[in-house]
Amino acid sequence: MKLDRPVTGGPCWTELGTGDLEAAKGFYTELFGWRPETDPRQEAGGYTVAHLGDAAVAALAPLFQESQPVAWNVSFAVADADAAAETVRAAGGSIVLEPVDVLDRGRFAVAFDPGGAAFQLWEARAFPGAGLFNAPGALGWVELLTRAPEGAESFYTSVFGWTVHASAHYTQWGIGGAEFGGMVTMDETFPHEVPSHWLPYFAVEDVDDTARIAVDAGGTVLTEPTTVPDGPRIAVLRDPQGALFGVYPVDEER
Repeated sequence: MKLDRPVTGGPCWTELGTGDLEAAKGFYTELFGWRPETDPRQEAGGYTVAHLGDAAVAALAPLFQESQPVAWNVSFAVADADAAAETVRAAGGSIVLEPVDVLDRGRFAVAFDPGGAAFQLWEARAFPGAGLFNAPGALGWVELLTRAPEGAESFYTSVFGWTVHASAHYTQWGIGGAEFGGMVTMDETFPHEVPSHWLPYFAVEDVDDTARIAVDAGGTVLTEPTTVPDGPRIAVLRDPQGALFGVYPVDEER
């Protein structure tokens, strides 16, 4: 990721919705060396922020309703959550959680793109988002997996003003050309029941070692460590509760 801080239109935060908060804390602490801090206020609902040093890097939270899947979610920074929600609707997406204030931290909404991938809108107030990118254990890339790539490109460029760089192998998203993520077309190799989704990638020192640690900690390897054409070595992992995420080497651009 060529961004080193949250910027309007770019990814600013990632959070896990999990059915077992304590187990998730243990797994990701072992995997990434995170220091989780749970907000003790009742109104925070167990929301837990993971830190590397003094920097907030991700969040872990209980599921708030039965229909919510165990999954990692990606938030994009916006100047005005209410206006952004209207832009999402005008571009063909939908809002499943209308903009709402989150204590004094910011204003938040949950949306679906036209292909069914969920994402979040974040209007910062006291909390701007991640305090660290592109370091071991921190967010370093976000990837859209979709069955409707043409519609996705039109939608996200309309909503966020992203730039698009497409090669023979991969499509990359950027802010003013500063790339932060990409897009993969879901073909027949993806099970039909797997919906379009956003996948966060975390930087690590060694992809193969991280995959081994994940398995030892009760996770599974969904995509074995592999070196992509003209790209870095990556792996896609699943935590013990079923949430998917990717990893890539910190010393290589994703």
